[in-house]
Amino acid sequence: MEISDLITTESVIPHLHATSKKQALQELAKRAAGISGMHERAIFDVLLERERLGTTGVGNGIAIPHGKLPNLDRLYGLFAKVDKPIDFDAIDEQPVDLIFLLLAPESAGADHLKALARVSRLLRDKSGCEKLRGTDSAEAIYAILTESAASHAA
Repeated sequence: MEISDLITTESVIPHLHATSKKQALQELAKRAAGISGMHERAIFDVLLERERLGTTGVGNGIAIPHGKLPNLDRLYGLFAKVDKPIDFDAIDEQPVDLIFLLLAPESAGADHLKALARVSRLLRDKSGCEKLRGTDSAEAIYAILTESAASHAA
């Protein structure tokens, strides 16, 4: 499972305008609906339901909201850089500015977990995250995400 299997330059949002966790999830659901063909409300509801189980704010300014949806044909990812860091109820209580959304089919099973682990490993790389924070174009962010993934695989 490569990051390039999950995202394209169209699924990278270099400037997400959100002032709260809920607003960020709403914006991400709207963008995810456009790339996945799923209904925006269904995506938002799945993300909110997951957040009720416990925050997906994993620390160091990073959140990995995720959920499973019926009728989804494959795994989808969306990466966003929030303009101003927002409170995401993260485990380290720090605001979040890098968000990687992951949507999986209900039948995904181990693939969903492998994708989550892949994204988590990628975003644990502090220098990679600094590069992401210093970049403003979708193409450059995509290149950093996929290049970091390739170098980690080696």
